[in-house]
Amino acid sequence: MSASETFQFQAETTRVLDLVIHSLYTHKEIFLRELISNASDATDRLRFESLTRPGLVNEGEAAEIRLDADRQARTLTVHDTGIGMGHDELIANLGTIAKSGTRELVQAAQKGGAAPAAVELIGQFGVGFYSVFMVADRVEVVTRRAGEEQAWKWESAGDGSFTVSPAARLGHGTSVTLHLKPVDEEGGILDFADPRVLQRLVKKYSDFVTCPVVTRMERPEPGRDADGQVVEGPSRTVVEDVTLNSMRPLWARPAGEITAEEHHEFYRHLTHDWTDPLKAVTARAEGIMEYQGLLYIPGRAPLPFEAGPGQTGLQLYSKRVLIMEHCEALLPPWLRFVRGVVDSADLPLNVSREMLQHDRHIAAMRRFLTKKVVEALAAMSTQEPEGYLKVWDLFGRFLKEGAASDADHREALVRLLRFPSSRSATELTSLPDYLLRMKPDQKEIVYLAGDSRKIVESSPHLEAYLARGWEVLYLLDPVDELVVEWVRELEGHSLRSAGKGVMPDTAEAKPDEARQAIEEGLKPLLGYLQAQLAEQVKEVRLSRRLTTSPACLVGGEQDLSPQLERILHATGAEVPVQKRILELNPDHEIVRRLAERYRTQPAAPELAEAAQVLVGYALVAEGSPLPDPAGFARALAALLARSL
Repeated sequence: MSASETFQFQAETTRVLDLVIHSLYTHKEIFLRELISNASDATDRLRFESLTRPGLVNEGEAAEIRLDADRQARTLTVHDTGIGMGHDELIANLGTIAKSGTRELVQAAQKGGAAPAAVELIGQFGVGFYSVFMVADRVEVVTRRAGEEQAWKWESAGDGSFTVSPAARLGHGTSVTLHLKPVDEEGGILDFADPRVLQRLVKKYSDFVTCPVVTRMERPEPGRDADGQVVEGPSRTVVEDVTLNSMRPLWARPAGEITAEEHHEFYRHLTHDWTDPLKAVTARAEGIMEYQGLLYIPGRAPLPFEAGPGQTGLQLYSKRVLIMEHCEALLPPWLRFVRGVVDSADLPLNVSREMLQHDRHIAAMRRFLTKKVVEALAAMSTQEPEGYLKVWDLFGRFLKEGAASDADHREALVRLLRFPSSRSATELTSLPDYLLRMKPDQKEIVYLAGDSRKIVESSPHLEAYLARGWEVLYLLDPVDELVVEWVRELEGHSLRSAGKGVMPDTAEAKPDEARQAIEEGLKPLLGYLQAQLAEQVKEVRLSRRLTTSPACLVGGEQDLSPQLERILHATGAEVPVQKRILELNPDHEIVRRLAERYRTQPAAPELAEAAQVLVGYALVAEGSPLPDPAGFARALAALLARSL
């Protein structure tokens, strides 16, 4: 046999290699993930073939992937104890770009009726190996196929040619040696001969590969006396084998077998957050597309720098190999606080494994995972109410965002909303619980928005509602009103603002003849005030919602509330000028005296001043700013002067 053979890569390899090296991968460190994936495939393939050929593996022989780094020589070697390659396989697999032996094995096995799980291998495209040329000037591969005696050496500088020659190797498997390029951190070439860099990359990309990934690492060992006690003095350096990957994909285990401590440990490993998660959500889909997920509701709200673009989303794995660290497409934006992993064996990826090929697969996963999270929160709200209140305290605004924006899950999310109300000074209430407490004559869910509980509780808009014993929800968060713009009803009961429209009649509230006579006598005053305040209000009318206050301002059924109007103004949005309705309390002494004064002295100057003070009073009572504080002060001062 000749000592060495030289071959040309097939099919415009120079251009293809250039594409792989410079365009296919975003991060150069990906090469290690690809080599470990290939090594893992080789060990799985050996195990698969040994089922029909028991002599391929010696008894007690363990699968292992070993990383040998030499900082002096600037080399990195990845060894595996897998199936290895023969002469023709080596030329076919490493000489034809995009020819994948793994893919051919899967296709052949599945044609033979093998279960997909039995051949669940990582490599599919046959280009991952060539990512080594991003970080290496020259690459050597020494391989020996299981069941054969002869080993072979493949060598190339990625320049369009490669050599294959006989070699020696103890045992089956493959060793890939990279002659590393100089370190260039700005260009993405780290010191890949540093064991600690390798340790970090294995943890990041290949932590859950089932085969142990081992390397030699140094650690200081203090001096000890004859009894084994530490003594003062210089320490010595110990070099030992360290397994870099955990090999423990928690999501692959039955949910009932995982302890709380294991969840906490895995969550810390996943997120580097030492706060225990509030809830773990397992997701397992079977059928046309199979995938597993393990999601967590964190125990703290994300910091601003943790919630920005590119910082949220689940970790996406394909056969236990990290594909995307932040896959934002797997959950809707309103669930961006959820952390976790999803592992799919069926996910169609492009050749770099960094981009997803078919959005419909991701869309289906997104719907399923979102449903699982919503169901878990719903169960938590009924079975663990105290725990759910912690979730609400941390992430309630995200759930409100979902109720407003996600029509597919709005009905379920509405039941998860919590609000303060007039029922309790401390407890929050859900909308379903509110419905259970509604009065027999009550048809609507009543709420009032405001900047604080103190302002809302003292608002004149609530007087008649509270007098009737109706519970009122307090919307104190600026986003609450955006939510109720989309959530219009629940179980046939519409949501009504106490500050809009006309208060609904009840059997007790319908006016009798005496009441109608009083209201009829106030009509001239209403006409006068309407003329005086035409620039400020669109209507002046008598109120059924006031019991102790003389006046209030209300909006039309479709009008924006003052709070929402201010929010939109603050964002720079163009909001049309809207006038509100001035309602007067026909039983209040001020209103009756004004009516009497207008009847006897319709030209009295204090009437115009009183009109301005009533509008200002209504604004102050509801917590709104005065558009003309100086004018209000002058009118109030004039009235005081006359009364004194």
